[in-house]
Amino acid sequence: MSASASAPFADAAAASPVLEMKGIGKRFGAVDALSGVDFEVYPSEVVSLVGDNGAGKSTLVKIIAGTHAPDAGTIRFDGEEVQFRSPWHATHLGIETVYQDLALCDNLDVVANMFLGRETVSSPRALRRLSELEMERRALEVLKRLNVTTIRSVRAPVAALSGGQRQSVAISRAVMWNSKVVLLDEPTAALGVAQTHQVLELIKRLRHQGLGVVLISHNLRDVFEVSDRIVVLRLGKRLATFRPTTSTPEEVVAAITGASGAN
Repeated sequence: MSASASAPFADAAAASPVLEMKGIGKRFGAVDALSGVDFEVYPSEVVSLVGDNGAGKSTLVKIIAGTHAPDAGTIRFDGEEVQFRSPWHATHLGIETVYQDLALCDNLDVVANMFLGRETVSSPRALRRLSELEMERRALEVLKRLNVTTIRSVRAPVAALSGGQRQSVAISRAVMWNSKVVLLDEPTAALGVAQTHQVLELIKRLRHQGLGVVLISHNLRDVFEVSDRIVVLRLGKRLATFRPTTSTPEEVVAAITGASGAN
């Protein structure tokens, strides 16, 4: 089985990780949600985080996103040691999270959703108004850069979009603010075959844009299609790391369930 308990693969190690976490621990009362977890993300890489329910995936992601503070361990971002004080702080550094519910407003159009909370306004200050044309231009620019062609109009209300289109809007919003790491929580859940294909192609384009992508998914078919590495968490610990080109879904499942005997 091509797996390692903690270290990244040699070809990834040639570059410096944009995000590096060492010995991360997190307790909730008497429960050790995470214990001594190492995790790293490199530029131009898709790393999938997999594990059974209760493995610690959500806790680790929330620490990266700034929602939870770790009880132990260190975090380095762009080579500097950091402490994420809040989700805003993580976002400010260049970490964006697309949660499963997408956090989109159905009654607003694509442009308004992409700029939600970060609207561009005109000058002078006394007469501040939303710069609708500038926001539309930037939204179109980002969608074009990511080759999102399924959205016919950026003035369409999000309520009128398909699941795949909505996911594309949420991901495009995440990468338009000079982000360096994007966390994707179950991005293909409840999508059909065609829409899933659209989203997976978009994830590949994020890698080509130089971003580090963390994919949280239970769908191993999707994981094997887009990942450069697969990190398995089990009972709050990092159990193994796989390279999709030299491993099989059966090996990953065995690590997730503990049947492989890896430690």
